[in-house]
Amino acid sequence: MPDGPSPLSGRRAQAARNDQIILESARAVFIADPGAPISEVAKHAGVGISALYSRYASKEDLLRKLCSDGLQRFVDETEAAVADDRDPWTVFSEFMGRLVDADTSSLTLALAGRFTPTPEMFALAERANELTVELFERTKAVLRDGLEVHDLSLVFELIAAIKLPDRARTAQLRRRYLAVVLDGLRAGGANGLPGPAPSWQEINERWVA
Repeated sequence: MPDGPSPLSGRRAQAARNDQIILESARAVFIADPGAPISEVAKHAGVGISALYSRYASKEDLLRKLCSDGLQRFVDETEAAVADDRDPWTVFSEFMGRLVDADTSSLTLALAGRFTPTPEMFALAERANELTVELFERTKAVLRDGLEVHDLSLVFELIAAIKLPDRARTAQLRRRYLAVVLDGLRAGGANGLPGPAPSWQEINERWVA
């Protein structure tokens, strides 16, 4: 007869579930109101404030965790796109769709400049940048003239700004307008783009509190 899970493994599983609930609540609370106190996260998650502080010593620690997870998701999705050997437009358009669905850009819109990132976070951001440049170089033949790699960061943020109280309707509208944007990004656009693209420095320096 197989042994069941040990009490310790059960406690660890419950702790992991609690941590996930806290992180989901923190994301919801701070995207809606970046200035909200950490007690609002505990209230949203249905846990005591002591349980929250046992995991995160401060609001800044919690913000760093949220944004580190968002950066890691971006890196994972971009690595997957770089490894995808299908036709460039399919790779690019599906990559854009996955990141719109992941909604990592809402964290940037809400939280950039509100805490001090760690060196590890800046290193992860540099990795995200390197991968995005690699993907852009692989797919730029199917993209419109004048488009630059860092234009993509602000495209994601433009779409993330679409936000309604109904989450399902928000997701539907974001996909709708992504389709509109993708038509504008595809090669064959009749007009040139006004002004220069954002630089990596402009994208990155917004995170400096």
